[in-house]
Amino acid sequence: MHQEELFEEIDTRQSVTERYLGLSLGKFFLALFLIVLLGIYIGVLLYGTNSLEVLFRLQDYETNLKEKVTTLKKENAELQREYFELKEISAQ
Repeated sequence: MHQEELFEEIDTRQSVTERYLGLSLGKFFLALFLIVLLGIYIGVLLYGTNSLEVLFRLQDYETNLKEKVTTLKKENAELQREYFELKEISAQ
């Protein structure tokens, strides 16, 4: 009977987190706080100003600029050719 009373006291002294999760209340709140901070950090990485979305948008912009540079180089070469032809005609 003495052992049963000891077990009953142990069960009643345990907090809910100790009983169900095996953690003291302080450790539970610390773990919860760290999980929330990790969630916020991942959210900022995915949706913030330094996010993957911004990186992909900048890569698309870089691709568009490279295509525009190529197009302008071709147009410049054609205009220079036309200019030198006109210069040659006016020199004669």
